[in-house]
Amino acid sequence: MRRLRRQLAAPLAALALLTPAAAIAGTQIYEPLSASVQAALSRSVADNAPPRTAFRNSLDAVDWQLEMSRRLERRIPDRESRLEFLRAVHYEATRAGLDPQLVLGLIQVESGFKKYAVSSAGARSFMQVMPFWVKLIGRPDDNLFHLRTNLRYGCTILRHYLDIEQGDLYRALGRYNGSLGQPEYPNMVRAAWQNQWAYTRPTIATR
Repeated sequence: MRRLRRQLAAPLAALALLTPAAAIAGTQIYEPLSASVQAALSRSVADNAPPRTAFRNSLDAVDWQLEMSRRLERRIPDRESRLEFLRAVHYEATRAGLDPQLVLGLIQVESGFKKYAVSSAGARSFMQVMPFWVKLIGRPDDNLFHLRTNLRYGCTILRHYLDIEQGDLYRALGRYNGSLGQPEYPNMVRAAWQNQWAYTRPTIATR
């Protein structure tokens, strides 16, 4: 029994780190932006209605949504809410030039997929966006608890940090979390991305 407890201790500890209560929530640090960067980010978060899909074709959409929905079922039990969430993640991530599976990994670490999660620093919702971003690049009535608004801000911010870091994901994730140079948060997001959300499009057998 003692041996079994020791074997379970490490996995349970790692799992605890990924729960909303213990997650290293997103505390992006305010940094002054140049007028051109601020204008570009403001345009990026402008809340225009997206097209129906960001997938190349309907078969890709069905395959991805079915697989991700299966993995997400325990966290978002309602099927329609789950599919709406996944469509929004795929669209906003693709729009920002990000891997949708990376964004799912980040959300898992940041909020545990809790829409109304609020960190001790005040970061909000799925991607734990700090409210100062609304004043900096958004509009006064932008609601960070709104699904697409939160995802658009979060994906835009991560894209911004990736651009600053010239594509260095490790450093960009550190900036996103306000922990630049520390390994814990980037490693957690990469582990969630690779272990929970990695996806390879199914191949169709040919004769």
